[in-house]
Amino acid sequence: MNTIKAFLKMKTTIIGIATALLFQLIFSIVWMTGFEGVSDRIDKLSIAIVNEDAQSGTIIAKQLSAKLPVKVQTAADMVSARELMDDRSIQMIVHIPANFTALAASPDGKAAIQYVVNESNPSTIKSIMTSIASQITAAANKQAIAAGTRAALSQGMPAEQAAAISDILSERVVSDIQSVNRVNGTNNQMVPMMMVLASLVGAMIMAQNLEVSAAAISSRTGRWQRLAARFAITIPAAIVVSLFGTSLVMLLGGQVEQGFWALLGFQTLFVLTFMLVAQTLLVLLGTAGMLLNIVLLSMQLVSSGAMTPRELLPDFYLHLGNLLPATYAVEGLMSLLFGGPGISSIAGQLLVIAAVMTLVMIGVTALRRAAALDQTAAVQPLSNTVRES
Repeated sequence: MNTIKAFLKMKTTIIGIATALLFQLIFSIVWMTGFEGVSDRIDKLSIAIVNEDAQSGTIIAKQLSAKLPVKVQTAADMVSARELMDDRSIQMIVHIPANFTALAASPDGKAAIQYVVNESNPSTIKSIMTSIASQITAAANKQAIAAGTRAALSQGMPAEQAAAISDILSERVVSDIQSVNRVNGTNNQMVPMMMVLASLVGAMIMAQNLEVSAAAISSRTGRWQRLAARFAITIPAAIVVSLFGTSLVMLLGGQVEQGFWALLGFQTLFVLTFMLVAQTLLVLLGTAGMLLNIVLLSMQLVSSGAMTPRELLPDFYLHLGNLLPATYAVEGLMSLLFGGPGISSIAGQLLVIAAVMTLVMIGVTALRRAAALDQTAAVQPLSNTVRES
């Protein structure tokens, strides 16, 4: 019992318990508000229709634009549609081939609507788009049945025979679902979230311990010396941590379309950015910065798009994600691991964030030094007055 009391008298024990409670509070609030109404925002997703059939295809395209729960746009050809998909501006291509009407009307043929889904996205995209593809095929079948029945009745065929023909036509249109940037298994699908989560938590804990170290040596080192030491430790640490992380992904059979060196370079960049952000908050706010780091950890996991498509998030989290580095880390990782557009602009965004954090730390260090000098100057005249008296 005395040992328990001794533990509870320690400030660190109370802080540990309070931190555990704060994690529960912060994650509950952020995740419950961040993921609220996700299924109601399906209309934020987009597909593109490439219609090469001037008959039934035109009718189907118009019906889809009016009835589907997602945004529908028209692309001139597959090349332009693929460009939109590679940029993640759309989530699926619906291709109605030129011979669609002819095959649908043929008594021994079947017409196929081609669907192209980009798997270099959160896993929910594929399931949502597969469901929409089924709706489109069902609507096309309905159109084929109606057209076939009308044709039979116009030829004077009895209604019973026309109904029999409609039953045959009910399987006239089939789905041909294709995937680009295919992801090989759920383990690979989860790699972007794993790498970002591990890097964020590691950067946060490292920042906390560096702050403790800085406080411990503050009496015998200068502010600029400590700041320079931070940078001298952080940059090599980011390289070593990223080398270890990238190597583990490769050794465990991870899917890396762009190769080891591209992944290593990009991970080094976003890990360094995470470290600088976490340290800046502690340099700026002291121990209160740790609380803000926990909040940012939760918010970045929600807003980055690692688990849920960013298009489905509330506007607050969607816009917030544009300011946080985890969003760019996830987008870049998906392109490097599974395939997608170039990451030069994404890397540029991370560099900007890292540069801003570096400047903030330098500015805070300079201002605190100036404040300390002003305080010393104010105390000195008072000391002289005391001596004279």
